Amino acid sequence: LSPHVYNVFYKCICGFIPLPVTMSLERQVRAKLAGKRNLEQEKEAQEWIETVLGEKFPPGELYEDVIRDGQVLCKLMNKISPGSVPKINSSGTQFKMMENINMFQQALKNYGVADVDVFQTVDLWEKKDIAQVTTTLFALGRTTYRHPEWNGPYLGPKPSEECKRDFTEEQLRAGETIIGLQAGQNKGATQAGQNLGAGRKILLGKYIRFNLLKIGIMIVS
Repeated sequence: LSPHVYNVFYKCICGFIPLPVTMSLERQVRAKLAGKRNLEQEKEAQEWIETVLGEKFPPGELYEDVIRDGQVLCKLMNKISPGSVPKINSSGTQFKMMENINMFQQALKNYGVADVDVFQTVDLWEKKDIAQVTTTLFALGRTTYRHPEWNGPYLGPKPSEECKRDFTEEQLRAGETIIGLQAGQNKGATQAGQNLGAGRKILLGKYIRFNLLKIGIMIVS
């Protein structure tokens, strides 16, 4: 969010801005977050979940509503990594449902998804940032490629693998004797006599006189 929005939020908290303005600002923030959503990615994530679980989302229900209580996500995690979520709450208070989300988040990290890629609980439960939830699902999809025991289906492209090269001591020593063209000389070629662009000239006396003149004008005015 922009510094202006944060400043307005601060004033709202301190009571400097009336409630109608605060509500209007909240709508703007929600609209901005909604604008981040990628419906194609959400569709792809939903289809991946349905394929992994072997069941479709209930017809007529929104993507974010189906996964909101964490039950579907925990089942998904147990399919990918059996036993990673030992208990799934199917009923109870909102705290039980949020506990599902927390267990899913922990299972993600245990599986290898980086902390920075894991959404916050309120992003899903309060629908504050559904785009980040989808990003987390794609991060999980990428992580499955690093687990040979998982045979698919996969979500998103396969991450690039590190191409590590091992050089012998002889090759490393040979490389130290090579002089690059930008090092000054190579096979008779030098950079002598090159002048790329005009040199920068600083006329110090004129610069000082100009600034003294500016100061004098400011004092007189």
